[in-house]
Amino acid sequence: MKKVGLFKSVHLKFILIYVLLILLAMQIIGVYFVQKLEEHLVTNFTNSVNSRVQLLAYSVEKEFSKVNEDELPTIEEGIHQLLRDYSSDDISEIQVIDDKGKVMSTSNVSNQGIIGKRTTEIRVKQTLLSGTESKQVLVDPINGHRMWVLIVPIKTSSETEGVIYVEASMEQVYEQMRDINGIFSAGTFLALLITVVLGVLLARAITRPISDMQKQALVMSEGDFSRNVRVYSDDEIGQLAITFNELTLKLQDAQATTEDERRKLTSVLEHMSDGLLATDRDGVIILVNDPAVDMIGVSRETIFGKTVSEVLGLDDEVVITELDEENQSILIDLSKRNKPYILRANFSPILKDNELNGYITVLQDVTEQEKIEQERREFVANVSHELRTPLTTMRSYLEALTDGAWKNENIAPRFLDVTQNETERMIRLVNALLQLSKLDSKDYHMDFKKVDFASLFEQVIERFEMTKAQNVKFKKEFKATSVQVTIDQDKLTQVLDNIISNALKYSPKGGTVCFTLEADEKMLKVCVRDEGMGIPKENLTKVFERFYRVDKARSRKMGGTGLGLAIAKEIIELHGGKVWAESVEGEGTAIFFTLPLGIYSEVEEQ
Repeated sequence: MKKVGLFKSVHLKFILIYVLLILLAMQIIGVYFVQKLEEHLVTNFTNSVNSRVQLLAYSVEKEFSKVNEDELPTIEEGIHQLLRDYSSDDISEIQVIDDKGKVMSTSNVSNQGIIGKRTTEIRVKQTLLSGTESKQVLVDPINGHRMWVLIVPIKTSSETEGVIYVEASMEQVYEQMRDINGIFSAGTFLALLITVVLGVLLARAITRPISDMQKQALVMSEGDFSRNVRVYSDDEIGQLAITFNELTLKLQDAQATTEDERRKLTSVLEHMSDGLLATDRDGVIILVNDPAVDMIGVSRETIFGKTVSEVLGLDDEVVITELDEENQSILIDLSKRNKPYILRANFSPILKDNELNGYITVLQDVTEQEKIEQERREFVANVSHELRTPLTTMRSYLEALTDGAWKNENIAPRFLDVTQNETERMIRLVNALLQLSKLDSKDYHMDFKKVDFASLFEQVIERFEMTKAQNVKFKKEFKATSVQVTIDQDKLTQVLDNIISNALKYSPKGGTVCFTLEADEKMLKVCVRDEGMGIPKENLTKVFERFYRVDKARSRKMGGTGLGLAIAKEIIELHGGKVWAESVEGEGTAIFFTLPLGIYSEVEEQ
């Protein structure tokens, strides 16, 4: 690349233009300032001299008016006295001349010889004839000093009695001007010197980034981004523009092929909510988005350079080339203790010109979906099992009856009774499932009414006392005799039925079922406690799950569906309450539930 010459350099151009502009501005300001200052000083000087001369003329006129007063001094003596009083440094000489042109007095001591003689000044004679003031600037031929000559007429009764001739030296004014010009010239020189120094520094500060950009452009020509620029001159900026244009030609092909891919990838990364990992053809991660980092739980700095198998913690060696052929997906279990966490990884190839160029792995958090799917599978298995058992029993007994057992008067009634019991069991199961389905629905309607819960609880307990089959004692401990709450009475009755039925099923003969009711200002608390076999501590949280039984064989034998407590839990939660179980193995189980007391509830303590 051609090197820029000194006289074409922006650096030199900038300094020259900068200095010339400052010099031109200072010269214009200087000329204007000196001219106005000179006019001001000269005006002040002439005004000062003129005011004193006017005052002197007034005094001289007074002296001329005393010509008929014998007791006063003569005119010449009075004028001599006045000129002595009006003498000053800037006024060289003052002459008083009468109307005949004769010099009556002069303030110049060395020029006293002209007194009594006629003046030869033409301007004096012109003033005597015209009676008008005359002023003029003259140059002394001896020393070259400028002189201010002022001729003022002396009038009495509108007649010219004489004139006052004044010569004042203006050299003091021009000496001040010369001093001011010297100061201004020194200031101009100092300002130009500072301007040159600042111009050099400023020009260097401006051209240095341009030079750096030019060097950077040479580096960018190897593959970095560039743009077309317009060439205006042959200086550094022009050379920089030429360099960028050369780079454009070199990068045009590469930019065209990569821009579309970059735009697509950026759009995907910005808008997708799933985690994404991009790898090269060897499976090494080269790109990752924020959701993927959060899902995997590793830092962005440590993830690069590792393979997908290492990052996802795959136990076996996953060959991505085999996965991408069928676009398979795998589930990755990253669950921790008591905290399930499952990811689904989908693998897809990145192709360029029908050749493998890398892989894309999309991660999705499917923990909740898997949990729901697992519950669905367990629910279907439980329902199938619960239905299959009575159906199998019914089929066996019906086949026996079909084969002739109906003719046996001893066997047939027993077979029909079993079949009827199993049918009723299936009806209860289906009804329970339908009720759970309704409870799960968002549109499920509850018929809330104000009810005395203590009275309702008493009625349910009395009904079970009348119908209990085994010898079980009932014990009531009501700390609140009247509790007005707003509930769905039918649904709460069903909850009490389910809980008390379970307590009776698992109570031994001669055991006791204890019923407790207490309330405070906010909550109603109910407890049903039995003396049965109890529930293991690790299973206490499962008793409210659907189809869960502690003793499955005994529960089926007693006709239980495993849905009673699940239904109770759903109903209590729809009322805004909570339900839980407490148990000690071998000593019994207590089922508790609470109901919130509304604003209109009333509690009477016993």
